[in-house]
Amino acid sequence: MNYGAPWWLPDGNTQTIWAALRARRFMGLPPVFRRERWATPDGDFVDVDWLADAGPQRLQPSGASFPASAMRATPALARPLLVMFHGLEGSSASHYAQAFADVAGSRGWACAVPHFRGCSGEINLAPRAYHSGDFAEIDWMLRRFAGQHNGPVVAVGISLGGNALMRWAGEMGAQAGQVVAAVASVCAPLDLAASGRAIGRGFNRQVYTRMFLKTMVPKALQKLAQHPGLFDREALLAARDLYAFDHVFTGPVHGFNGVDDYWARASAKPHLGRIAVPALALNALNDPFIPPGSLPQPADASPQVTLWQPAQGGHVGFPSSGFPAHVRAMPEAVAAFLSAQL
Repeated sequence: MNYGAPWWLPDGNTQTIWAALRARRFMGLPPVFRRERWATPDGDFVDVDWLADAGPQRLQPSGASFPASAMRATPALARPLLVMFHGLEGSSASHYAQAFADVAGSRGWACAVPHFRGCSGEINLAPRAYHSGDFAEIDWMLRRFAGQHNGPVVAVGISLGGNALMRWAGEMGAQAGQVVAAVASVCAPLDLAASGRAIGRGFNRQVYTRMFLKTMVPKALQKLAQHPGLFDREALLAARDLYAFDHVFTGPVHGFNGVDDYWARASAKPHLGRIAVPALALNALNDPFIPPGSLPQPADASPQVTLWQPAQGGHVGFPSSGFPAHVRAMPEAVAAFLSAQL
């Protein structure tokens, strides 16, 4: 797979930030979602946003830097459902969610964005929230999607959601094929310890870490108000990076023995060799969150796993070089991979 970034976005940070804040997300009218609330087996809820019917074919983007072979149309078959798991503190409003929904609509696919607990704009009820290795939650969601959709199901996970999805695929092994036709991860931190250290240093710490903690800390405090004694409030308020936050909140609340145990057991990389369903792992080598040396190599994965590791793209960036600059080419290429597995 080839990708070339615009000359005026020369590095991983500019490609990441421009894509999130400025690039065009859809080619025509914005995707319209309808919300559905699902009761969880433990008495909580999650909100699922479904793409409304796309209607006529949308405009095709210009300036796509992915190969033409990655842009083939879907052959005639039962309407696929694309399930997209968002990243840390993401939602159906995230730039990548809207781009994937736009691509799904242009292909005539159904599309759903399930929100991890607490990410749909309303705090959830249970003491737990969500985490990078939550394959049990992924399993419950995907099986429900597969049970109610009359057609093949494919799934893509972005960043945190990508690690959780690949962790699920590795955990399920051959059983995953009973639920989905294929999966893909985009810019997933498959080695959580390596990525956690990277985001806690230098520019990453000053910009991205602060951005994440700005919403994560208030949500955790809401959890504490719901469930007094859940964690040490003062230790949480003292957290200045994701390592400290995950050590106080994410790890212990979700059954891990602190952050090191959480990052080790939740990482998908050690489980890629057990994946038995067609899978794509897309990671840019200049992703500011993910050291290239931590990325999986062919020996780390099963033959079912395809590794795309372009030199550029940033973290869920991949902005086009055409006008208007957009972020639709990467979702098109990923959707083409998934379509080829149907």
